[in-house]
Amino acid sequence: MILHFIFVVPEEDREKRQFEFEYVKKMSKFFQVWLKEKFDQDFEIQCDEMITSPRSILQRLDTHTLVRDHHQRGDDIYHFYLTHFKPWWTDCTCDGYHAENFGMAFWQSPKESNDTLFLAEKNCTTVSHELLHEMLRITGHKKFIQDVHDVWTKHLFEQLEFEQYGEDFKKTNGKPMFLAMDTSQFNLK
Repeated sequence: MILHFIFVVPEEDREKRQFEFEYVKKMSKFFQVWLKEKFDQDFEIQCDEMITSPRSILQRLDTHTLVRDHHQRGDDIYHFYLTHFKPWWTDCTCDGYHAENFGMAFWQSPKESNDTLFLAEKNCTTVSHELLHEMLRITGHKKFIQDVHDVWTKHLFEQLEFEQYGEDFKKTNGKPMFLAMDTSQFNLK
């Protein structure tokens, strides 16, 4: 199966956000390893940019536009959109959205141009949240929405640490390159 990460970026911001896209490419490879390790799922990874042009308020880019793009690209591919806007509707407190073979997450830009830790804390964790919804759904986990939200709440409010990974995609106690939700809270495999 293919997991295709799509970094949605306004045309006028593309050049200054190249560092973020480079991180997205590394993060996509990390999640390839993470999904294999945690769910025994082999994904072929693809990663590219979707350059957006300014639109009128009536043609605003939103979830429905990305779902249409997903259908045009092929429903059998898991498309994951990393967007510069929050979805109008979501049932996730992390500003993400998920459906069968479809994910999106609001991608936050760091104030400092090369702040990898910010990208890991604010974005990588959110991607892991949405990926967990879909992976638990695929494996038949009955409460795949509620259980992920319960663990997310523990991360945010009960001091449950995110899993930390280095540039080599292995767990680390040092400065992490990638952060993901603690999967020990779920019965996996």
